Amino acid sequence: MSRLLVVLTFALTVFLSGSLTMSGQGHAKYAHIVIEAKTGRVLHSLNARTKNYPASLTKIMTLYMTFEALKNGSLLIHQKLPVSRVAAGRSPSKLGLRRGERITVNNAIKALITKSANDVATILAEAMGGTERKFAVMMTRRARALGMRNTTFKNASGLPNRGQLSTAEDMATLARAVIHQHADMYHHFSRQTFKYNGRTYRSHNRLMRRYKGMDGIKTGYIRASGFNLVASAKRSGKRVIAIVFGGKTSKTRDRQVARLLDRGFSTLNNIVVASGKHKVLAYSSGRPKKTGTTSVRPKYRSVGKAKRSSSGKTTTRLRAASGRVQSWAIQVGAYNRYGPAHLAVNRAARALPSLLGNKFRIVRQKSEVRRGLQIYKARLLVPSESKARNSCKALKRRKIDCMVIWMGPRS
Repeated sequence: MSRLLVVLTFALTVFLSGSLTMSGQGHAKYAHIVIEAKTGRVLHSLNARTKNYPASLTKIMTLYMTFEALKNGSLLIHQKLPVSRVAAGRSPSKLGLRRGERITVNNAIKALITKSANDVATILAEAMGGTERKFAVMMTRRARALGMRNTTFKNASGLPNRGQLSTAEDMATLARAVIHQHADMYHHFSRQTFKYNGRTYRSHNRLMRRYKGMDGIKTGYIRASGFNLVASAKRSGKRVIAIVFGGKTSKTRDRQVARLLDRGFSTLNNIVVASGKHKVLAYSSGRPKKTGTTSVRPKYRSVGKAKRSSSGKTTTRLRAASGRVQSWAIQVGAYNRYGPAHLAVNRAARALPSLLGNKFRIVRQKSEVRRGLQIYKARLLVPSESKARNSCKALKRRKIDCMVIWMGPRS
């Protein structure tokens, strides 16, 4: 009987541990979002509202609250904060501070950004909330006020807690809030090293050293979350924020974030195309005609319905874009010749009949990779964001790759 009890106990332990592991891994789903920092406009997203463990991205909120406390005077930049027993006992990554020591708010900010120090996160939490638990309630309340509807904080560091969840969309909201509301403190996020007590700590954000224009902001990792990153970069006066949750490794996460930032900047440049500063192709008698702006009324406008030819075959004919710019578009390919771009538009329309009758635009741009090469981007124009996103999802189900593009305000 006792042997049977031991076996049953062991089996139950294995089952419960397996359930806990599976539950933890269940949240580690890949998600990303790319937004324009100035407007908050979503440029691209995938699973952006899927709840995941934020890991050390949590510290962005701790820093946001710290910046607010400095602004309202409840904390001072050179104020020395005590290290409690709880803070000293936090697991790595940490500075290894001992109970009774003190650290200035200024050094605490730097340690949180570079070393991602969990002991320092608790020190700041206790300074602002009395206890870390109370501070987590304050964090969640502030997050809700910012519009982070799917985020709940349970601690200040991002150490594992089943109830501590966030989304790529919410982290984008938080990143914007830090950039715009605490612009005077944002420069700290570009810090590469931090010296303290004779030691030099290097930032975990290695992509920042390699990606042109990237100046922040924070990495995060626990086993249940995968590799996370909130990144912000600025080029030619435009700022893009990209967030990835659930990367398999730090290297693959960094590569994906770099691609997303590239895509974001490309999309913003295409918004300039829509305002008429780049050349596009209008259509005349079925052939491309080079124009200086998008405000071109083509001589020929084909009907937008499926039409049966004399041979009995059904062909799809779409209307070329006129001078009126529709706000949203579905890009179905980018090619180095006009012909394939035109075919891509028609292929997408045939695959999704609801797109028949939509206007289209082929955007011609110089390649940023190969000098002298022209790129032709095939786009179907749609009247609303929801229409664009739903249509793109439907196309992907039909194995046609696409992306949603913001084309600027209607003219």
